[in-house]
This record gives sequence, C-alpha cells and structure tokens, in this order.
Amino acid sequence: MVRPGILLVDKPGGITSHDVVSRARRALGTRKIGHAGTLDPLATGLLVLGVEGATRLLTYIVGADKTYEATILLGIATDSDDADGVETSRADATAVTDKAIAAGIAELTGEIEQVPSTVSAIKVAGRRAYDLARAGEQVELKARRVTVSRFDVSAVRRGDGVIELDVVVDCTSGTYIRALARDLGRALGVGGHLTMLRRTRIGSFDVAAAASVDDIAEERLVAPATAASVVVGAIAVGEDEARDLRHGKRIDGGGRLTGPVAAAIDPDGRLVGIVEKRGAQLKSVMNMPEEVSR
Repeated sequence: MVRPGILLVDKPGGITSHDVVSRARRALGTRKIGHAGTLDPLATGLLVLGVEGATRLLTYIVGADKTYEATILLGIATDSDDADGVETSRADATAVTDKAIAAGIAELTGEIEQVPSTVSAIKVAGRRAYDLARAGEQVELKARRVTVSRFDVSAVRRGDGVIELDVVVDCTSGTYIRALARDLGRALGVGGHLTMLRRTRIGSFDVAAAASVDDIAEERLVAPATAASVVVGAIAVGEDEARDLRHGKRIDGGGRLTGPVAAAIDPDGRLVGIVEKRGAQLKSVMNMPEEVSR
C-alpha cells in the first residue's frame, strides 16, 4: 500500500484538476486521493493533494491564503470573466491612465465584498453555477466577503485599444481572480477579463516544490508529520501523552499552543493528530492512525 502524505503538483494548462487527481491515482496505485482546492483548465500552478490517511489534513489546508500571478486584459469582457468565455463587450481602453488603474486596484484591495464569477463551481440549489449558466439559466450569486492583501501590478502593456496588466495577488481562500479582473474592468468603464492565471502558493506550500504531472511518484510525498507541522505548527508530546490522545483522552499543557491548533508529534516523529486547547488541557480534534502517521 502506498504510504500517506501530501503531494504538491504543478498543474499545466488545458487539463482539469480532476485529470491531475486521476493521474496521481494511477501513478501511486491508490484511489484514496483528495485535493485542497481546484484550478480551472485555463489556470496552471499549485495543487495540493492528500494521499491515503493524509487526506485528513486537507481540512487544514483548503482554507489557507493563496498567491496568484495573473494577466488581466482591459477593454474586452467575456461571459466567464476569462479567456475561455465568449466576448460580451468591447471598448477602447486607450484613454485609461495608469493613475486610474491604480485607483481601481486600490478599491479592490483589502476586505471587499465580491460577487463570484457566474461560471464557477459554487452550488445554487444543489447545482453548480457553471452548469446552470451553460444551460442558459439565469444565475445570481450572492456577494461574499474576501480579503485581498496584495494586488500589485508588475507590468503594463498597451496596444490596439486594450491594456494588459500582469499582476500578483495575495488573497484569502474563496477569492476569484476572474472576478477581480471583471470588477476592475467595470470600474474603469471598459470591461476586463483574465487571460492567464497561475497559483504559486497555498499557505506555506510553494509551487517551486511541486512535481510535474509526469513526475508524480511516492518519493515526492511530504510526510504527514512534516506537512501538518508546516500547516498548523507543531508541539512535541511524550509517549504517554501520545497514547492518551490517541485514545481520546485530554492531556495537560494547553499553554504549549500559540495558535488555535497544532500538530502533536510523538517521540518517534509520528503525527499523533491535530490538537486544540480546552482550558488548561489539550484534546485531539483529528487523530492519525499510528501505522500511517510518519
């Protein structure tokens, strides 16, 4: 049986995240693989997969902040807010100044209310929004609060009535970069859409450490104890404490936690589980089977 772990994969463009999961299942010889957030076929970059027992850690990864590199085209809007969609409007963006762009970006930075793209995986009455949109049904999605902590422009290219912006975005989970492109274009009165998207970071995991889809192998797995320590931090527990935690008992030492949760690591370097503070004690809120915890 394949050992458990976290697998970082650099997804290429033109394939779905499910395609990557399928390739990982074939390469590793197991069907027990989950993911911590998908990427659209247009997008490239970091996918975090959980293998075997390490799928339990995905809960603590999926909500992590993310970093994206993207290209926004101002002057053309599409029905999907990206280059895979159908053009819905076109306007001459020649007169849009760098100052106006900076002001528009400033309004989309910080804590904002964002309406997700219509062609998204959000469920409406049990159906995916993109399925409803493709079926020609009216889709109205509610705004959600997200935080864009960085929205920097790294390059500006002008020509033929359009403007291309290369940007870097740091944001909370659930932020749609396509929607940022759409909303910036609307604010500037010329429309806009996304032409390139690459995810470079999820929490503490960076795409630089990721395998290509052709290089997925068991030796690329990050051990559960290592992955959990990176994601939520770690505390050391003794043999007796590890045994008690695995049996559902609480242990003393709530003061050892500096955050809301931490990975409890036993003297052999195995991940006991994720613990949280309960008064002056610690309780495991997610246990790892001993045989798959290294």
